[in-house]
Amino acid sequence: MLDLLVIGDCNPDLLVAGTDVVPEFGQREKLVETGRLVVGGSASIFACGAARLGLAVALVATVGDDAFGSFMLDAVGERGVDTSGCTVVAGVDTGLTVALVRDGDRAMLTAPGAIPLLTAEMVPPALMASARHLHVASYHLLDGLRPGLPALVAAAHASGATVSVNPQGEVGDGSGAELRALVPAIDLLLLNEREHESLGTVDGPLVVVKHGAGGAAAYTAGGVVRAAGHPVEVVDTTGAGDSFDAGFLAAWLAGEPLEGALALGNACGALSTRALGGITAQATMAEARAAA
Repeated sequence: MLDLLVIGDCNPDLLVAGTDVVPEFGQREKLVETGRLVVGGSASIFACGAARLGLAVALVATVGDDAFGSFMLDAVGERGVDTSGCTVVAGVDTGLTVALVRDGDRAMLTAPGAIPLLTAEMVPPALMASARHLHVASYHLLDGLRPGLPALVAAAHASGATVSVNPQGEVGDGSGAELRALVPAIDLLLLNEREHESLGTVDGPLVVVKHGAGGAAAYTAGGVVRAAGHPVEVVDTTGAGDSFDAGFLAAWLAGEPLEGALALGNACGALSTRALGGITAQATMAEARAAA
C-alpha cells in the first residue's frame, strides 16, 4: 500500500550560487563560488521529502533518454521513492532548471523538455489503486496531463484516496481557469503567496497558503487556522514549499489537527533551507517533530 502517489515533474536543478550570480551578456565570463547539479522539480522534491519522513511514495513523471534523466531517476530512487511508474521518452531532453542563488533568494530559468509530455494514460492504474493519497505538483507545467486530470481525480476518489494539487508557479490564464474549475473536486490545494494572489478566491474544501518565514494558513469552511514560521538561518530556499507540503501531508494523512499539520509543514520547509538544493537538508520525522 502506498501512502502517496506523486504525479508531476522530474528534472534536475543546476544551482549557480554566490554573491554575484547575475550574468552579463557581451560574451563576458563571470566566476561564481558554486555550481552544483541536484534533484529538482516540485514533484520530485516533494516525493523525496515525504520518503525522508517515512512515507511509502511512488513518483510518476516523464524524463528524456539522456544523462539528466538517468541522474534524476537514480537520485530520486536512492531516496527511497519508487520510480517504476516514470516514463523515459526517446529523443527528448529531460527538463532542466538553472537556478541562480544568492542571499537566500533565487532566480530560475526552466526548459520544460519532457515534462509537458506526461499524460493521464501514462499513470499506471495499479499505482493509482494502491495509493492512499494522490498529489499533483507543478500543475502549470503539465500541459499533457491537465486535460485528463479530472478523470484521474475521480479515479483516485473512487479507490478511496484523497487528492492534493500544488501549482508550483503563477498559472497562466488558460491553466488558471482549469485549476479554478478543478479545485472543488479535490481535497486540498497548496499555494504560496504569489499563487494565492494570482488565482484569487477559490472554492475548495481546504486551501493552505504558505507564507515562508511568516508561517502558513489553512482556509476551511469553518474559518482560518494559522501557524507561525520556524526561524532558521537560510542558505537556499529551493524546494522549501515542497518540503512544507510533505510535512503537512504526513500529519494531515495521519489525522492530526490542522494546527499540528501546519507546524510540521513549517518545520520541514524551514529545515530544508539549511543547505544548497531542495533535498540536501530535508528533515527526518524526528528532526521535524523536534523543531515543530
